[in-house]
Amino acid sequence: MYRCSWSNSNQLMQTYHDKEWGIPSKDDRYLFEMLSLEGAQAGLSWQIVLSKRANYHEAFHNFDIEYCASLTDADLLAIKENHGVIKHLAKLQSVRNNARVLLEVQKTYGSFAAYIWSYVDHIPYQNEWQSEDQVPAQTELSSQISKDLKKKGFKFVGPVTIYSFMQAVGMVNDHVTNCICYEPVGK
Repeated sequence: MYRCSWSNSNQLMQTYHDKEWGIPSKDDRYLFEMLSLEGAQAGLSWQIVLSKRANYHEAFHNFDIEYCASLTDADLLAIKENHGVIKHLAKLQSVRNNARVLLEVQKTYGSFAAYIWSYVDHIPYQNEWQSEDQVPAQTELSSQISKDLKKKGFKFVGPVTIYSFMQAVGMVNDHVTNCICYEPVGK
């Protein structure tokens, strides 16, 4: 059985790859979680972020959007000091900021999913990469989405982060074609 090689470093990464990565999701809470975690990853490895995911869930009340939008500066400092999250204050502040902006997007578009998935006409792109070195770090579309998100006020949403987000939530299927997850995710 072949898996995308990035998932082979440990069981946590393999489970994430097999059960979550690339599976299309249109759940706003999950989309917010992945946007937050991908933003936290900037400059770090996904393995570090995944190892702290449970701490993020505890600190941010399972990424409850309204709860995160209501956090105070003192709350964010307490999260930084008392939870096993990445200690980068601007990244923690971006969770609150992005929750607030996401609530505005929901008012305008009905849901964050309706807005973000409109970029792919609500149907995941099915890439056909033969090897992992063909998979891009960013695309013209991720750059376009990044610019629009920044214009709306989102933080830590550069084009590489957004492409990783698109992969994570299934907007693109970037499993290589011989990966055990390629066909199941593509259905």
